[in-house]
This record gives sequence, C-alpha cells and structure tokens, in this order.
Amino acid sequence: MSQPIKVALIQHSVTADKQANVDRAEQAIREAVAEGAQVMCFAELAFERFYPQVPADENFRDLAEPIPGPTTQIFCGLAKELGVVILINLFELDHEKTYDSSPVIDADGRLLGVTRMIHITEYDCFHEQSYYTPGDRGVPVYSTHFGKIGIAICYDRHYPEYMRALAVEGAELVVVPQAGAVGEWPDGLYEAEMQVASFQNGYFIALCNRVGAEEKLEFAGESFVCDPSGNVIGRAGKGVNQTLICDLDLSEVEQSHARQLFMRDRRPDLYCNWLGKPSVD
Repeated sequence: MSQPIKVALIQHSVTADKQANVDRAEQAIREAVAEGAQVMCFAELAFERFYPQVPADENFRDLAEPIPGPTTQIFCGLAKELGVVILINLFELDHEKTYDSSPVIDADGRLLGVTRMIHITEYDCFHEQSYYTPGDRGVPVYSTHFGKIGIAICYDRHYPEYMRALAVEGAELVVVPQAGAVGEWPDGLYEAEMQVASFQNGYFIALCNRVGAEEKLEFAGESFVCDPSGNVIGRAGKGVNQTLICDLDLSEVEQSHARQLFMRDRRPDLYCNWLGKPSVD
C-alpha cells in the first residue's frame, strides 16, 4: 500500500559559478532531509544560467555534459548517503546531440534513467530549438523507493497526451522542472493547467520553477504542488529563494476520481492513437 512521503521543491536562483550552485543545492538537500523530506526536486537547468535566453552559437555544445557525468556523480553519491530520491535537470551532451534532460536518482544512489524533453519550443527569449534535440526516450515512469515518479520537463507539461501517458504508465507523482518567467502567462493560468492535469490523471504534480533575474528574463519562482483532486496544497513565494516541503499521501492516487472513474472508462480504441493517426475511419 502506498505510504505518505515528503517532497522538497528547491527553488533557488543561480550564479555564473556552476560548482557554487551545485554546492548550494547539496546544502539545500541536507537541510530538507533534516526536515524529513525524501524526494528532492529541482527546476529546469537548476545549476546554470538559462542558456536559451539567447540563440545558440557554434560552441553551444561546450556548455553541455554527459549523463552519467560529473554532476550526476555528485548527486548519486548524495542520494546514497542520505537515502533520498533526487531529480535534477541538466543540459545533456550525448555524442554530438544535446538535450534538456532530467536524471532520476533513487535512494540507493542508482541512476534509474533519464527523461528528455520531447517538445521543443522557439520564441523570444526561449530559443530552445537551437540548443535541444527532441527527446527520444518516450514518457517513462520510474519505480523509486518513494513511489512511482514521472517527469514532464517544462514545455512538455502543455501536452495533455503527454500528461495522460504518465498516468497510463502508473505515475503517482509527476515532477515538472520549469523555467517560467514573470509575466509570461496570465495570472494563475500555468497553475490552473496543472490543477486540471492532476485531477484528470489522478496523480500529484510538483512543479519546481526557476527564480531570479538573469540576462534577458526574470524567473518567477512560485513553485507549487497539486494533489490528485486538483487542489494546490503548497506554494513557494514569488521571486525568493525557498525550499517548499509538502506532505503527499500517495494512497490518494488510487482513491482519486481519475483512477476510480476516468481511467476505468477510457475508450482509447475510439480515439486517435499516440502517433496521431486515426484508429477508426
């Protein structure tokens, strides 16, 4: 039977010193563990500046790192030492391709896998198509020591079929590493979007946003957690460094409307399939 867990959303601004950002993240994890947190969540590119604010130049691959690599090694060691699950987000280099990627590290220090952002946007101050290759790892859900966890990296959260796929795969918690700027969306809209997704799919959502002023953008913070009924059960402040810790009772997942009713009564044989081709004439 699913047990209650504590999730920490570590919402911190970054400096130009990546190692200093990693060191501060480690300290934040230790402080969260002291408060009983078991699952650690970070924002998109949490340890480095948000590169897509400007178009990529010819040397952009030099900014990326392999997975496994130096940063994942640090957090794998920390997860094993403290017995916690850690979900980070990195600019990944795999041969000549680069990805927006979230490694998932279990409480024994094992790297369970890497989710890569699938949908890549392109507009002013979000020049992501010049940095990121569309992800090729599907929509995985990871069986961790503290529950079944899926990842929806930033832009992927806007796609209902992606969020539903995580439910089909059995996710109890979906973590959303985000880079959301001040004034980017109408007030409350991105929060309402996640409330609907959590209600329709019957899982918790933990959205961890960037915070702080950078070269082109000011990131909003305001990380939050929704329960499977669509209620916001915790919210971090706007424009501040903060670790938001929330209690999640994962037994609520199986008792949700989505798992008791919506998933049971689905008719996927009559919908378009996941490739976008009609399944019936």
